[in-house]
Amino acid sequence: MGTVVDDDAAVEFHAFFERHYAELARLAHLLTGEADAADDLAADALLALWHRWDRVRAADHPVAYARGVVANLARTRIRSAVRERRRITLFWSQREEKTENPDVPAVVDVQEALRRLPFRKRACVVLRHAFDLSEKDTALALGISVGTVKSQTSKGMAEIQRLLGTAEAPRRVPAAVVRTGGAGGRNR
Repeated sequence: MGTVVDDDAAVEFHAFFERHYAELARLAHLLTGEADAADDLAADALLALWHRWDRVRAADHPVAYARGVVANLARTRIRSAVRERRRITLFWSQREEKTENPDVPAVVDVQEALRRLPFRKRACVVLRHAFDLSEKDTALALGISVGTVKSQTSKGMAEIQRLLGTAEAPRRVPAAVVRTGGAGGRNR
């Protein structure tokens, strides 16, 4: 990834850094609207430029190249933030269910079984069965593939079945499990 550069290149890069860092940070701030992220994006851009300094210094317009790197990094940051907001919105937008007279011992047993699952299996089971999300929506919420959702849900339900000692895994994770925080447990 890195290139071997001579002392002249290091001096050139340092001068470039001193001349353009503030401008690149300002550009990042204006593109993202995040003052805190601006310095990080400018630093990341300059690090990327340093790794390609032999090409950058040979370019007709090195500053334009640097601005392009900042713009690409800002675009990636914005897209990531939008995806994260969508996941959060999707997760919290589901209707709240009310369970009257829940079978408390069964709820406790299911909560304990869920706590024993590794996080990804637990998340897939809870989102698919307690929140009734589709495989696609679960994949979007967790940032994983639909195939992974299918396999993790299947394996998680089989493990719950084994832990509960039942011939059949529960069709649905009781809504009371979700409301009492049983699915959030430790991250194993």
